[in-house]
Amino acid sequence: MAARYEYKVEEIREGMIGGKMSGGKLEKVLNEHAREGWQLKAITSVEVKGRIGPGGVDGVLVTFERPVA
Repeated sequence: MAARYEYKVEEIREGMIGGKMSGGKLEKVLNEHAREGWQLKAITSVEVKGRIGPGGVDGVLVTFERPVA
């Protein structure tokens, strides 16, 4: 029988009105999810719409995967 997986996608941005994504913030998110059994599958850079102003802010979509028990 083929292995089954579940996925989780998290949107991470540094701030509401811009700013560079910090490695420390990303590392914290990765480690928090790893403790719950999630494994990093992909990181995609995106422009995330902010709530303030018309422009977007730089962010990442982080996709995690883990086997379904």
